[in-house]
Amino acid sequence: MTSSQTTQPSETTQPSETTQPLVLPEILTVNELGDLLDVSPVEVIKRLMTHGIMASLNDAISFETASLVAVDLEVEVASSANAGGLVTADIDDHSDDDTDETLEVRPPIITILGHVDHGKTSLLDAIRESDVAEGEFGGITQHIGAYQIEHNSLPMTFLDTPGHAAFTAMRARGAQITDIAVIVVAANDGVMPQTIEAINHVRAAEVPLIIAANKMDLPEADPERVKRELTEHNVVVEDFGGDVLFIPVSATTGDGLPALLDAIMLVAEIEELKANPQRSAIGVVVEAELDQRRGPIATVLVKTGTLRLGDAVVAGHISGKIKALFDDHGEPVTEGGPSRPVRILGLESVPSVGERIEAAEDDRQARQKAEEEKKRLESSGLRTGISLDTLYNEQGTSVVKELLLILKADVEGSAEAIKGAIESFKTSEVKPKFIHVATGGVNDSDVMLAEASGAIILAFNVASEPTALKKADAESVEIRNYTIIYQLLESVEQALQGLYDPIYKNVVDGLAEVRKVFRSSKVGQIAGCYVLEGKLARNARARVLREGTEIIDSECEGLRRFQDDVREVSEGFECGVILKDYNSWEENDKIEFYHQERTN
Repeated sequence: MTSSQTTQPSETTQPSETTQPLVLPEILTVNELGDLLDVSPVEVIKRLMTHGIMASLNDAISFETASLVAVDLEVEVASSANAGGLVTADIDDHSDDDTDETLEVRPPIITILGHVDHGKTSLLDAIRESDVAEGEFGGITQHIGAYQIEHNSLPMTFLDTPGHAAFTAMRARGAQITDIAVIVVAANDGVMPQTIEAINHVRAAEVPLIIAANKMDLPEADPERVKRELTEHNVVVEDFGGDVLFIPVSATTGDGLPALLDAIMLVAEIEELKANPQRSAIGVVVEAELDQRRGPIATVLVKTGTLRLGDAVVAGHISGKIKALFDDHGEPVTEGGPSRPVRILGLESVPSVGERIEAAEDDRQARQKAEEEKKRLESSGLRTGISLDTLYNEQGTSVVKELLLILKADVEGSAEAIKGAIESFKTSEVKPKFIHVATGGVNDSDVMLAEASGAIILAFNVASEPTALKKADAESVEIRNYTIIYQLLESVEQALQGLYDPIYKNVVDGLAEVRKVFRSSKVGQIAGCYVLEGKLARNARARVLREGTEIIDSECEGLRRFQDDVREVSEGFECGVILKDYNSWEENDKIEFYHQERTN
């Protein structure tokens, strides 16, 4: 096995050699993607189908989904969210200034990918001999974790990416900053939709791939079936004549784990991963959150150089000075070298997941770089915050019905994933609109903003301050608390359904024929009818049809049997019908009684 053999994608997925990538928005429709790629929307739909994605012209898709089509068409793309050179893929291990003498072998960065519930976190737990999985709500990893372990005295760094469908963007970023991808496939389930999605991300990132067939301890485990299904998606394992390593494992028993780690180190050796630990540090934010006591905290994966206590740093439009460094076990450290994950304190605010972070010469340079990026964002129309003034100016400008939302989440990665998933619910008639997204608990300011705008507050894995709860109750502001992502998404989707203009269909309850017309000095004309089908009811809607043409649609004001007023008349009986504001009956007219049912 060689590095080129392991990482080479198929001809249809070769990246373009264009110097400037095509910038795509985070959310766009299939039709818009066709226009941007200069191909027909039908071609886009066909390409999406090859990836197991069904979509129509006006369906909204994420940047990550759109990039799959772009890769197929050999078009290099970039996300508008990362415009300006802050894409994680732009970070090299070393520069032209580095020499063989300054470069040192660095630990490999391994990303764990795969379908939800296939045992990714459990597998990593088994490797780390930890209990991360037991602490996850709903048994689902809710944000990226970075951990470093040793195997045969050699360090290696793992990224654990969420398996839920809503976290597509986070998984994509994980594949971009990794050296080796391990896709976990449950041997009893086989290849699933998110398995295919993970394969596409790895292929786009052009990194070596290893398959870990988990749950081999189960009696229904069928690794040969997994191999066959992988082949259908152009992943050919060594047993079938390919170059992809296939390692049977069990996170429960630990069987196969040494072989998996050996395979990872073998691929890492072939890749010749090196970096210069002496240069200024450059890394990637893989997680970020706002701690109520300590302030903004970012989990940073150092790609090259060494990040040290006291360093001035800049991450996009945010600067700061490192006040404290912690390793993945929460222990304080003084520095973090290449491939090492560290948690840092000292940033002015919470950075975005996937943001490039680098050390500056001093505080002044860091602030200057951050200010330049802030100005660039403002000039491009991208916001770094929101005020009541801007909110007021925007109200009433859209003809599309909007569901206004404020999102508070435990970590930046969760916030990003939830926002992206909810924004994909947008249609030509209704759309969700986030007026504020941040990490940390719900506070008084959030409630005031929600009250002024009529927004709903979504709180994911965070608590609300007591004063905020009291204010929300007084101002009738709704705060919805969630700990499981799919429950949150289902609630929002249902809320959006209620914004649609209702569409009704007529359901016929009964049909009568006019046999004779009577005149009454009190009520005007009365249609003497025979009920042909169903049932007629007083106060129901009724349509008069004459030779198939509708004459009037009105309300039944009265039904009579002989001299008595009745509430309803069934099939096979005669009756007198009185319609509101109608006195132009003719014999042989048909009367269709109906009710309306909502269809959306």
